Amino acid sequence: MGKPTGFLEFQRLSEAYEPVEKRVKHYKEFVAHLSDDDAKVQGARCMDCGIPFCNTGCPVNNIIPDWNDLVYHGNVRQALEVLHSTNNFPEFTGRICPAPCEAACTLGINVEPVGIKSIEHYIIDKAWENGWVVPQPAAQKTGKRVAVVGSGPAGLAAAQQLARAGHAVTVFEKNSRIGGLLRYGIPDFKLDKSVIDRRLQQMEAEGVTFRTQVVVGSKDMPKGIISDATEVVSAEQLQKDFDAVILAAGAEVPRDLPIPGRELKGTHAALEFLIPQNKEVAGDGANPINVKGKHVIVIGGGDTGSDCVGTSNRHGAASVTQFELMPMPPEHENKALTWPYWPIKLRTSSSHEEGVARDFAVATKELVGDGKGGIKALKAVRVDWKDGRMSEVPGSEFELPADVVFLAMGFTNPVASLLDAFGVAKDGRGNAKATTDGTGCYATSVAKVFAAGDVRRGQSLVVWAIREGRQCAREVDAFLMGKSELPR
Repeated sequence: MGKPTGFLEFQRLSEAYEPVEKRVKHYKEFVAHLSDDDAKVQGARCMDCGIPFCNTGCPVNNIIPDWNDLVYHGNVRQALEVLHSTNNFPEFTGRICPAPCEAACTLGINVEPVGIKSIEHYIIDKAWENGWVVPQPAAQKTGKRVAVVGSGPAGLAAAQQLARAGHAVTVFEKNSRIGGLLRYGIPDFKLDKSVIDRRLQQMEAEGVTFRTQVVVGSKDMPKGIISDATEVVSAEQLQKDFDAVILAAGAEVPRDLPIPGRELKGTHAALEFLIPQNKEVAGDGANPINVKGKHVIVIGGGDTGSDCVGTSNRHGAASVTQFELMPMPPEHENKALTWPYWPIKLRTSSSHEEGVARDFAVATKELVGDGKGGIKALKAVRVDWKDGRMSEVPGSEFELPADVVFLAMGFTNPVASLLDAFGVAKDGRGNAKATTDGTGCYATSVAKVFAAGDVRRGQSLVVWAIREGRQCAREVDAFLMGKSELPR
């Protein structure tokens, strides 16, 4: 514990944000990591609790008090080693994780919690600036080959761990660039893609092979899913060529809204807008959806909806409105009831701060056409929630002008054709069926085929995907070698 009275002396420090009027004019990151002095002050606030709930609040079980103390004492390089011992990609989580660790912080019971996420961001960015992040190739090769289907955070975490264990790993990605959700689902202003690219260079130096524009199973994708695939590889071929296969393709099928007018031009699943925008920023061609000067309505109040809001503002939309079906959460949680668990409370993202009209407890009833195949308005109704059941409020119908409507209501399951190609059993929600504990965890019903991340658990956080990728890698290593020294 660096400073026993630090939590009494110092206030929480927030990272610096570029002003709204400047950042909405570009797609670059606008959050600066803490200075050396500010990081030390933030580390000093950690109480080094006897039972550090932040460790268990974090899905990858980051050893948070240890690296807080190391940062306070200026030992940033040693803090990096502690951070990397549980998390392959802290530069991702330090930018986009909602920080459940902070919700579990003991200091947060009565005052603002330690800025754990900002310290993580500081450690890893300082590490890259100083050249401390270097390839860690295996000393010996095992001769075993592993295929990873999907290059999101789960697939990348599994691939890196297995490569470091000495296996020959090939990652298959259906799109033209590696990164999955990190590359295409998250806007550049939240996660600059150079942050991904430098990690990929490290992984290639460690022996990971990446194959892009290759889809496994079938090129036919459900509506709302974008694919650049020019090559199809069969499940049988992967099972023949590799000693183990990891399915880490995410949960990509978007939840639809079957209402009158859904077929009208101007109605899009969120990723039909976000993926081409990321491609445009990368120089891969213009986004076919441009909302400049248009009235935009985003249906769905989560992170994907927020990303649609931020991107629409950067396009120069005339107005942006965001609907949420559930009632408005309280501004402040009842910590006596929720701590150390993730609380339900109103969360305002940086994109919301850039301009949006948020409305809660609203159900969309119909999209009204303009007579030319496009949208001109949206009809909705206010709803009441009681005992978990929703009912419409009589006489509360209203109509808003709308040129473009984005459906950002989450994702239901992975692409069925991938799981069907391997013949793996599914759970009740259409995910790959596999356990996470005990003998044979992460193994599917098909021999030598494993599953990790959203393809197994359903849509979730990047940090959960990293956790599952790491744990799955250990199980695959043990399957191939009879034992494993990889951390779980």
